[in-house]
Order: sequence, then structure tokens, then C-alpha cells
Amino acid sequence: MPPIDDRLAVTAAAYDAVSARYADLARDELDGLPLDRAVLAAFAEHVRAGGSGLVADLGCGEGRIGAHLAGLGLDVTGIDLSPALIEIARARHPGLRFSTGSMHALPFGDGSLAGIVSWYSVIHAAPRDVPAYLAEFGRALRPGGYLLAAFFEAVNEPVTGFDHKVTPAYRWPVDELAALAAAAGFTEAGRMSREPRDGERFRRGHLLLRRRLSCPARALYESAGFTVTRTLAGAVTEAGGSPSDLIVMTHQPR
Repeated sequence: MPPIDDRLAVTAAAYDAVSARYADLARDELDGLPLDRAVLAAFAEHVRAGGSGLVADLGCGEGRIGAHLAGLGLDVTGIDLSPALIEIARARHPGLRFSTGSMHALPFGDGSLAGIVSWYSVIHAAPRDVPAYLAEFGRALRPGGYLLAAFFEAVNEPVTGFDHKVTPAYRWPVDELAALAAAAGFTEAGRMSREPRDGERFRRGHLLLRRRLSCPARALYESAGFTVTRTLAGAVTEAGGSPSDLIVMTHQPR
């Protein structure tokens, strides 16, 4: 794993210290979360429709999300800062691949991933660092690949820090995080907000995002006086069943 800064080292150490308890608490969490399972199922269906390929579970913890996605037919590998959690993930899910690593420098080539899941893994990042993480996700995803981000939602307030039980974290307004993702080259395919259940403090936000497809004809359209006003991810099905973006344009007469 490449060297990490002090903030990341503190996060890794905090999760190492509570790894056994954290893993036990999270083990069966998805069983009581039908909306979360639905979002993961939608992500898996989109990845399979795009031709499948390797999916990275970033901030995988003890491996429950990666294992769930593998059960949905995806080829999954998990990355986490915490060596202790990675050891637990390997022991619990010996058929899957897990390794220590950081989201700031992913061990994947450009465009090599079909999908990325960031399941509450950017919550500990300083807000100023989140655009760089999203850019790194975009680098590793192939054009048309999908990113599923889950996070604590800030409702009617700005990005807000809070006292997470393991290490300090942030809640995000869903529109603000979606805007950062758009600036990093993603198109929103959908979103889901879940109200907190008993024992939870905050609303949970989920964004399903797609890395924009390259459009060689865009420059030609723009030179002819068209302006791209909207991109609808996966709105058109090509021959063979592969989804493509529908690009909406307006034309200003010269």
C-alpha cells in the first residue's frame, strides 16, 4: 500500500482498535435493511447490464457488502485501510479477494473497473479531499462504469462533522455530493434516501452514478451550434443490449 498521511493513519488505527466488535455488530446488518439491499441489487443489475467485470468494494471493512454483491453475481475485490478488518474479511469470506489499500491511490489501472462501491467510506475524508477521491474513482472506472456511494445525509444544512463512534466523520447534503460527482465526470442514474431506523441518528443517502461515456461527436455537434443541456445515463439501449447515454441538445441559429 502506498504511504498514507496522518489523517488516514489515524482512521486505520481507530478501526484496528475496534475491529472485532465492529465486525460482530455489522455481520448481519443487511438482513434488516430492505432498502439498502434494493440499492445494492440495482447497482449489481446495472453493472451486469453493462457487461460485468471487476467491482471494487472500497472501505470494505469486514467484507459484508462485497460478499453480498458476490452473491448477486458480481466479481468483487475489497480494499480497506485497516489491516485488522482485512484479516477478518479474509477469514469470513475466503472465496473473495481482500487487501489493504487507500482510496487516494487505488491499485487498479485506468478504466479497469466495471463498478465501485463506496459504502460509507468517504464519510471520514475531510470535505476538501472528497473531489480528489471522486476523481480517483473516475480514473479507475471504465467509461460507463458505475459508482454506488452510501453516506450519512445532511438535511437542510451544509456538510457537517459529527462524532462517529469510531473516528470523526461528515454528513453530506445529497445535492452537494452529487454536484461534486458531476464535476468529476459522473452522471447521476438515481438516488435513495432512507430515514433513520431505531438506534440510528441520521438519514442515509445513496447515489448511483455512472462514469460518463466519451462522445467523439460532441465537438462536431457543438461546432455546428448545438449546446449539450443534459445527459441521461443508460437511457438508450444499443444493438446487443448495451446501455448508452442519451445526450439532450439545443440549437441556437447563427
